[in-house]
Amino acid sequence: MRFVPVVCALLPVAGLLGSGGLPARAAGECPAHPEIGAGPAAIPGEVRVAWIDARLARTARSARRWTWGWGIGLGVSTVANLAPLPFVAREDRIDWYTGAATSAIGIVPLLIAPLDVVEDSRVLHARLAARAPAPPGSAAGADVCALVVDAEARLRRDAQNQADGQRWWLHVGNVVLNFGIGAFLAFGYHHWGAGAFNAVGGSLIGEVIILSQPTATIDDLRVYRSGALDPVDF
Repeated sequence: MRFVPVVCALLPVAGLLGSGGLPARAAGECPAHPEIGAGPAAIPGEVRVAWIDARLARTARSARRWTWGWGIGLGVSTVANLAPLPFVAREDRIDWYTGAATSAIGIVPLLIAPLDVVEDSRVLHARLAARAPAPPGSAAGADVCALVVDAEARLRRDAQNQADGQRWWLHVGNVVLNFGIGAFLAFGYHHWGAGAFNAVGGSLIGEVIILSQPTATIDDLRVYRSGALDPVDF
């Protein structure tokens, strides 16, 4: 007759194991995506989402400054190339038209293809702000793991987008475009000085634009994969 008390004594242990048996799981642990690795898997989901949100927001601010800064700068350059036209000899106006067109072309990618982190940061932050609060006494909201999946996907996508913005073919394309414009002036109109200025100057400005693009999310993804999330960083 001692069998029943023994079984009853074991029931609480069985229930604990059946529900996961890990306090960290109740605290909001969520599995990491295979492309992320196991580094952050033991960190509570709430902490992971907050860290990604803070990091993307920081890089998004840099991306907006980069986009607006270069957009305004190239816009001013376009106007500056057009302003002297009434005072320039007719045969020299092609140099100024070409300079204005080149500057205007540089604005187009900034407008039609902004860095993904700007929109991803906005959407993720809005999702966090709109989330229903966790019930009193509960460890975490029921949707925390869904938020982790979404946040990790945005972190990976933004890191890839920023890496793509530094690829070798962009540097090659920049040089080819600007030297092509220089050749157009030099060989087409025999404006050798203006052609050389556009080729070299345009290539240098293009390189500065490419190299100054924010890339912090690439490092953020590396840190996140390691699981070494510093609370000070958010």
